[in-house]
Amino acid sequence: MMAKTKTDMREAVMSAARATVQAHGYNALSFRELAKEVGIKSASVHYHFPTKGDLGAALARRYTEEGAAYLAELLATSNDASWCMDRYAAIFRAALANDNRMCLCGIMSAELDGLPAEVRTEVDRFAEMNVGWLTQILSRARPSAGEQDLQECAMAIFAAIEGAQLVARGCRDIGIYDRTIRAYRATGLIP
Repeated sequence: MMAKTKTDMREAVMSAARATVQAHGYNALSFRELAKEVGIKSASVHYHFPTKGDLGAALARRYTEEGAAYLAELLATSNDASWCMDRYAAIFRAALANDNRMCLCGIMSAELDGLPAEVRTEVDRFAEMNVGWLTQILSRARPSAGEQDLQECAMAIFAAIEGAQLVARGCRDIGIYDRTIRAYRATGLIP
């Protein structure tokens, strides 16, 4: 993939880096390998992202912003908590269906101790955004529940879906994800 403008180069680096992290984790990021994949010099990667931490933070920030925009669209489209949850679970399934990849921030979370502070901050923002959205969905399904109960259940759902994705990926079997999500719904964890 040959990048033409500075914006194209930056986007090409971001795209290649996202695919690398989702498939192999943050520690697999290599400016040299990204440059080779994009068809530019390593110095050009450094021009856009002076450090690996800058690149990782930019990836996680964009992933969070794109996710937040999509989830806001779901909230605006339907008041049906079950419908929204189906689409939420489908996001994580889509990563698995795309060459057995993981949620970008989920895989980065597994490497949290080795992440630069700026990347950890963005990964935390992703989790907070997801839990906040899930809390809103749960308040629709369980209007009499207290705020703390809703937030705790939202965190449980977020952790459960991320976990289902991780196990399915490790087994290279998307069916495990599907069966697990159905089980979560049958037990009442997911509305």
